[in-house]
Amino acid sequence: DALDYVSDDFNKQTFDRLILPWAQEKAASRALNFVDLAGCFGNTTLATLNGMGFNAIRHNWQDHERAKSVDEPRRFAANVTGIDISGNALAFGQSAGIYDDTIEADLNSPAPETQSAVETAMAEADIVISTAALVYLEPDAVEKLVDAFAGGSGEGYMLVNFLNPFALEEADATKRLLLDRLEFVGSMASRHRRMSALEQENYPGEEWSLLEIWVLRRKG
Repeated sequence: DALDYVSDDFNKQTFDRLILPWAQEKAASRALNFVDLAGCFGNTTLATLNGMGFNAIRHNWQDHERAKSVDEPRRFAANVTGIDISGNALAFGQSAGIYDDTIEADLNSPAPETQSAVETAMAEADIVISTAALVYLEPDAVEKLVDAFAGGSGEGYMLVNFLNPFALEEADATKRLLLDRLEFVGSMASRHRRMSALEQENYPGEEWSLLEIWVLRRKG
């Protein structure tokens, strides 16, 4: 859209630098469990798993027919679970081949059986991505999700984003939680998207919303 989302180029760069070599080596022996948490239509899965940049993703979505399938193959064997509040977005993602399995969930107030399914997916995940989404979750919801992932067995990686200049206090609390439960691997800063006219009025002098991209892994 007119807001020019470019962040997935930088998500891809960070993933390629800090996770991809391990993932490709690991996936030579078995398919990895890959979770897109609050991923909506799965653009960041396309960037990280399929290796597609901003322009490639935009080209893939240029019309209804092209959007029915994904242009580029996955770069390593993976079973992808999409978790999101939008059933329509998940259904599209599964039909297009972005997601293999889906869990429709309001992560702030899920039904008990849904919470159990989400926590199981997080615990069994080898890779979790959650980009520009954690800011929408309540602190206790974030804590449950991170605890589930941290409690899983084996090496596992999480790629998460923090938005600036929005909800900085919530982002700080989430950072402290992540650093307590997981091991920090690396990070970078990038542009996310152009801010809307209203956002620029609310944050004078800002043209772009910015991202901190973090990669963490299970301790031990």
